[in-house]
Amino acid sequence: MVPEVNIWAVLVATLSTMVVGSIWYTPKVFGTWWMQAAKADRAKAEAAGIRPILVTVLVSFVSAWVLAGATSIAHEFYDGAFLTDALVTGLFLWAGFTAARFVTHDAFEGRPGRLTLLNVAHELVTVLVMALIIGLFGI
Repeated sequence: MVPEVNIWAVLVATLSTMVVGSIWYTPKVFGTWWMQAAKADRAKAEAAGIRPILVTVLVSFVSAWVLAGATSIAHEFYDGAFLTDALVTGLFLWAGFTAARFVTHDAFEGRPGRLTLLNVAHELVTVLVMALIIGLFGI
């Protein structure tokens, strides 16, 4: 059985990740600091062109679809308000999968703790915005 999802919610949630990322990683917010901490090369990033953006849209779509499906399942189980179920589901999925995996990989890669915190916080905001959109759209 495939959980019921609202495709429009998934599409808008997918696009929201681009908005959140564009704001979060702009030089006036965290972009400059992130590039230094991550040792990102601006020239290589610019040379990559649109490819990273296309990859981001694809994986954001998958994330939004999974979040919508998990929310649908959680809503069936808890039978609460759909918006609340979406936000709680997003928070638990973020903590159990995204944050936990970031911390593990960054620890083994020796990344600075502040960089891990910045990236994990970005993912939390991204997932909660997606959950908000999915929750407001409903099934």
